Amino acid sequence: VAILKCPVYSEEHIQIFFFFCHLNVELIVYDLSPGLEGDADLQFLLVGGELVKIRSSSWKKNRFFKLQEDCKTFWHESHKTFRRNQTCEFSIDDIDSVRRGRQSEGLNKHTEPTVEEKCFSIIFKGRKKNLDLMAASGGEAKQWVNGLEKIISNMRNLSPQQKSDWIINCMRKADKNGDDKMTLKEVKHFLRQINVEVDDTYAEEIFKKSDKSNSGTLEGSEIKDFYNLLTHREEVDVIFAKYAKTEGQMSVRDLQTFLLNEQREPATIEDAQKLIEKYELDEKAKQNKRMSKDGFLMYLHQEDGSILNPAHKHVYQDMHQPLNHYYISSSHNTYLMEDQLKGPSSTEAYIKALMKSCRCVELDCWDGANGEPVIFHGHTLTSKVIFRDVIKAIKDYAFKTSEYPVILSLENHCTLDQQKLMAHHLISILGDALVTKPLGNKMPTNFPSPEELKGKFLIKGKRLNKLEAFFNNNNTVEEDTVSEDDEAADCKENGQKKSKIKLAKQLSDIVIYCKSVHFNGFEHAKENQEFYEMSSLKESKAFNLAETSATAFTHHNMDKLSRIYPAGTRTDSSNYNPVPMWNVGCQIVALNFQTACKEMDLNQGRFLPNGFCGYILKPEFQRNLSSQFDPNALTNGPWLKRKTFHVMVISAQQLPKINKDKHKSIVDPLVRVEIHGVPGDIDSQETRHIDNNGFNPMWNQRFEFEIHVPELVMVRFVVEDYDSTSQNDHIGQYCLPLTSVQNGYRHIPLLTKRGDVITSAGLFVHLMLIDAQ
Repeated sequence: VAILKCPVYSEEHIQIFFFFCHLNVELIVYDLSPGLEGDADLQFLLVGGELVKIRSSSWKKNRFFKLQEDCKTFWHESHKTFRRNQTCEFSIDDIDSVRRGRQSEGLNKHTEPTVEEKCFSIIFKGRKKNLDLMAASGGEAKQWVNGLEKIISNMRNLSPQQKSDWIINCMRKADKNGDDKMTLKEVKHFLRQINVEVDDTYAEEIFKKSDKSNSGTLEGSEIKDFYNLLTHREEVDVIFAKYAKTEGQMSVRDLQTFLLNEQREPATIEDAQKLIEKYELDEKAKQNKRMSKDGFLMYLHQEDGSILNPAHKHVYQDMHQPLNHYYISSSHNTYLMEDQLKGPSSTEAYIKALMKSCRCVELDCWDGANGEPVIFHGHTLTSKVIFRDVIKAIKDYAFKTSEYPVILSLENHCTLDQQKLMAHHLISILGDALVTKPLGNKMPTNFPSPEELKGKFLIKGKRLNKLEAFFNNNNTVEEDTVSEDDEAADCKENGQKKSKIKLAKQLSDIVIYCKSVHFNGFEHAKENQEFYEMSSLKESKAFNLAETSATAFTHHNMDKLSRIYPAGTRTDSSNYNPVPMWNVGCQIVALNFQTACKEMDLNQGRFLPNGFCGYILKPEFQRNLSSQFDPNALTNGPWLKRKTFHVMVISAQQLPKINKDKHKSIVDPLVRVEIHGVPGDIDSQETRHIDNNGFNPMWNQRFEFEIHVPELVMVRFVVEDYDSTSQNDHIGQYCLPLTSVQNGYRHIPLLTKRGDVITSAGLFVHLMLIDAQ
């Protein structure tokens, strides 16, 4: 019989326990995460039930699902031939999100609208396929979704103390034979279960230290002693001891001294007091206005002790500047899940990009069967997705992560009738959110701001006439031919002439602030282009201009938008380096979001601050017309602010073994610190590797970087598993702008190649950015 553990048991509970014990019925007590005890939705998950698993219109099978007693693992039965009547499990940590209704491509395609309320999908991180499910009723589906969302939220928001309590409790449950004692074998098995990578010799060493009774097992308080020794942070002890001058603890004044001297924060006594209130775990210490070592460690692990400035986790920049004054997170061939030749096209790719705060998505539109336009990579074997379905998905997910405007970049290859249908779908599905005329009552001379365009969609594409037509009663132009988009022309074989296509008035009329025009040079653009007329440049042309005409390129981007896209030869969906494009102020630097790579790490890092809203205000010297900034020639100007960036890589915690196939089970980690920015600032330095220690390796290595244009610098920390005979394995990375880095002792989370947080893993560093001598 399964019951939930409660903080306090009633008299009725006690009577029930005795009743079951009298019947010799085994009781399994579920110890839920703090705050979820007694929750009805959680109890529902723990009991479990049958769901219909859906893979296609013909493959719909009943399967039993339930949450395991650790409240971290989801279990379901499998009927695969090679594992008949066996089970499958996945961790709650593997789940990215849960969607209620027919909100996945699979459910939308393989089920009828009548079962909308019964359906839900589990969306996984990385490339693992969605789990599409249908419950017996809408009420049951709601309970499954509510329960899953609660447990996911709870696991992500556990404090270090709660996590510690949970792990210690799980250790007790790992006692396989139920004798309240843990052997070394049971301990090692448990550590593997929770993905803690510890060298066997080290595990044995601390096991012996904890086994004070010399019984060969851990029992009672020895289990907690083992965990404390396992997670002991010698480097934190040294820092704490230096400032804990008040009976082995930090007084408010001690903590203020630490914040002023080490963290370089302008902290007051009140600021220090607030941190004690926020992070101290010991009530007596809190009452005495002191911080214990545990409270100090808690502070270092939370946002106040993180490398990312907490103020930058929210929108903190001025969002009232013209749209072209911002870098805009942008995707290329957004519909693709994989490569550009034969990979699948999917609405899911749009959803994933939008949920990563991408604010400019691309739609390659072609004539489809039954009169319905489709999206795919033309003249290839990539699959097709219906245009209407993509627009519905975009509408549903555009503003879940960010409320700032989304640009739909159309590459139009359709005939007139299907163009008219495209316009109809855009207007009818997006409704009032679609910008169909300029804001205000007179002809604009500049872009509106992201703030003015909150919750709005802009269409980028060809237009038959000037925007002034809206205000001079001359918007009666009919269909006419226009040149095809530059990117479409570039995809053709060498020597093929640029095509002309007939453009429908209905589609032309909804292109307002992003009219596509051919690029004929900066002087031509200055003399002839309106502010709302923008060009798309392939990477080779853009890089050449950035190298030979950087100042002119920067000035061009002060009053116009530029879009950069990857070369057509990148059939594997690889990416170019976006940094040189940001250096000259390009706003829409489009990358293949589906490809995990260093370039996407830089993109994710660039847009990490400012509330991860997809818009970053460009430095003032990239917005001021009097600026003569050239990233390639570091002349004097407001951009030149010489700094020295001191980095000490101290230690790492709980680094996972990524390549499980290699013969060694423990990593040999090294850390590389990369500086990306103007050419004069590019640098990279790395630590030595440490043999067989992914759990708590310690380097204490110092590096110095000379910085000239700090406002354009990106810092990337990379952790690799050293291999003397082959390429190092990538373990994790973290990237952010130098302007968002906090000084002092800081913890750095680590992200997977796909940009997901690696639970419990991290780096501990000391950072100091000072004026150069």
